[in-house]
Amino acid sequence: MGAINVGLARRSALTWRETASAYLALTKPRIISLLLITTVPAMVLADEGWPSLWLVFATVFGGTLAAGGANAINCYIDRDIDELMPRTAGRPLPMGMIEPMHALIFALAIEAIGFAILALTSNLLAAVLAVSATAFYVFVYTMWLKRTTRQNIVIGGAAGAVPPLVGWAAVTGDIGLPAVILFAIVFFWTPPHFWALAIKYRDDYAKAGVPMMPVVATLDETKAQIFWYAVLLVPVSLLMYATGTVGWIYVGAAVVLGVGFIGQTWRLRSDDRPGAAMGVFKYSITYLSLIFIAVAVDQLVLG
Repeated sequence: MGAINVGLARRSALTWRETASAYLALTKPRIISLLLITTVPAMVLADEGWPSLWLVFATVFGGTLAAGGANAINCYIDRDIDELMPRTAGRPLPMGMIEPMHALIFALAIEAIGFAILALTSNLLAAVLAVSATAFYVFVYTMWLKRTTRQNIVIGGAAGAVPPLVGWAAVTGDIGLPAVILFAIVFFWTPPHFWALAIKYRDDYAKAGVPMMPVVATLDETKAQIFWYAVLLVPVSLLMYATGTVGWIYVGAAVVLGVGFIGQTWRLRSDDRPGAAMGVFKYSITYLSLIFIAVAVDQLVLG
């Protein structure tokens, strides 16, 4: 009863700016920015140059709303475990800044708006792909896999790999092989990216009863898994060359960035310093950003 009163007091004390900021926080903007950096290069590749700026804006905006809706639903469902982990206890719902039902209504509303924008400005396929990613993230990952298996992020990571498909579909109206390979790059990138972060927060996940890899496996096994996924990522990324849609700029970037990723994960295997895993996590963000930028640059320069 006391916790409810504290939550009500917090909500009543919020200014409109604080309320808006709380709703924005539900969408996890930093995660969205990483997802969207995989959308625009896919559009450039599909169009063999720059698509219309209006299409790019509409696709990015619609995709942002769809991804934000998915993240907000995740916050609604996971509010019970978020309040148990120091890393997430400061989110709006555990802090009592927003009514849970209001958060869910907000999430569903922006999801619907995102679908409508994509359907009306690009095509129905792009809209369906975006909402399908949300459904997979919510029902398969958040509600099922996250709390039941160490492979949660491996399978669930498919949801975060959909933006390149959305970008490609927005331009072409279909799903081409290059888009599938871009999907695969993000899919195989996700486990080493997330497990590196999970190593740092393994105590949080253990406290909440979430079976992330570092919680249910030894650190040595987790680090080995991170390394082998990084190794696998290189040939997956080089499959793009076989499609004939990229040239030496992309190939060079894929090799250099991939070797760098392998090097980072190899060093992690013998480095037990607290910050070592975060070094891999930060490099993984650089890797994904630059390899997708290389897709766009290669297309714009070499055509």
